[in-house]
Amino acid sequence: MNKSKIGVIGMAVMGRSLALNMADHGFKVAVYNRSKELTDEAILEDVTGNLKATYTLEEFIDVLEKPRNILLMIKSGDPVDKIISQLLPLLDKGDLIIDGGNSYFKDTIRRAKELENKEIHFFGMGVSGGEEGARRGPAIMPGGDKLAYERVKEVLEAISAKASDGEPCCKYTSRDGAGHYVKMVHNGIEYADMQIISEGYSIMKNVLKMSNEEMADEFEEYNKGPLDSYLIEITRDVLREKDDMGEGYLIDKILDAAKQKGTGKWTNLEAIDLGVNTSILLAGLNSRIISSQKEERKVASNILKYEASNSNYNKEEVLKAIEDALLASKIMAYAQGFTLLREAAKVYNWDFDYKEIASIFRAGCIIRSELLYAIMDEFQKDNDLKNLMISDNFSKILNERTPGLRKVLKIAIDEGISVPALMESIGYFDGYRTERSAANLVQGQRDYFGAHTYERIDIEGVFHHKWNWF
Repeated sequence: MNKSKIGVIGMAVMGRSLALNMADHGFKVAVYNRSKELTDEAILEDVTGNLKATYTLEEFIDVLEKPRNILLMIKSGDPVDKIISQLLPLLDKGDLIIDGGNSYFKDTIRRAKELENKEIHFFGMGVSGGEEGARRGPAIMPGGDKLAYERVKEVLEAISAKASDGEPCCKYTSRDGAGHYVKMVHNGIEYADMQIISEGYSIMKNVLKMSNEEMADEFEEYNKGPLDSYLIEITRDVLREKDDMGEGYLIDKILDAAKQKGTGKWTNLEAIDLGVNTSILLAGLNSRIISSQKEERKVASNILKYEASNSNYNKEEVLKAIEDALLASKIMAYAQGFTLLREAAKVYNWDFDYKEIASIFRAGCIIRSELLYAIMDEFQKDNDLKNLMISDNFSKILNERTPGLRKVLKIAIDEGISVPALMESIGYFDGYRTERSAANLVQGQRDYFGAHTYERIDIEGVFHHKWNWF
């Protein structure tokens, strides 16, 4: 019997799509799901004959080539630990388990250590692109045992998305939880980017009173320039979509309450722990939280009042300013994400190639964008670049585009429109470029009430002042 090169456990949408993608590329794949029905559905979709259905873990293990390569595509958390415990008695030394779900990176670090002690290889693998990406070509972020990765590199690179230069959007990141960490930061940037775009949409709709078709046309124009990206592209499509359950446009019938699955929260909690400013990413998260408070917002809208200026604006000038604001804010969201990756590399002893990480995001994933090619260029020149904002290319763009961002913010404030991600963007820009800030007052306050000490600009050392309290 021909053995399967790899096995996939979990035949829900993502697992089934990845297995079928592997089969399409000529790889023999064993598949298993706790419920028989989903396994059978996967087999029915396979037109290659490369999928092998199995209905027990014992059968699944038996049909795999040795050393075995097993991809878990199941719900994160306890289910991963449970399936690993079920697999362990069936495995041999040198077998490999890959967790391709959205697992918390510290769980991945723990599992890698536990399995290393049992001489089983393990790595976590971030996968981005949703169902379509998994089926046709996702962005893949593997991290863990590098020697074990070499065994499945051929499969993963084959099924991954391909950038415009033909390179696979699948690169080894670093050891243990690095792959899941990169995916987590990817999702944090995704939250920010989606919020940034929605704020531009809000100005167009509520200030310029543009129709859905007009806004779609404008986003289409934006997508022809430096804002060219998947999220701008689908924004155009979402705005043009007609309602299949009634009259008009679907966008006007969708409830304004956005949900989240946790990775955006993890990104910002991690940033707080590591002392990294991810204010724009946090604005993306907080905006979803306040959007979910729909009933409270209904009540507040009748209590908390503001009279908008209702000024007349030059439409073309505002649209250009929105384009500038979106581009500047998007760059700064990327800058915050990569700054978090840099700090994490120090803390968790990871060896990141930031050009390679940027290259993963170029196709297949949600934050794919033409900007990533420019980001790759900057990290090619200097992998130790402290912040993308101070690179020659991006500093020039930000200096040119932030005046447009400021213009949009003035309009939003005058019209009473909430634009937290754009607000945090200019706050980050101005905070980062300020040589002497007001933090000296904060340090004085801390020393006054808590004897927390302070440093001076004229004398080396740490000091405590005897403040005159009376």
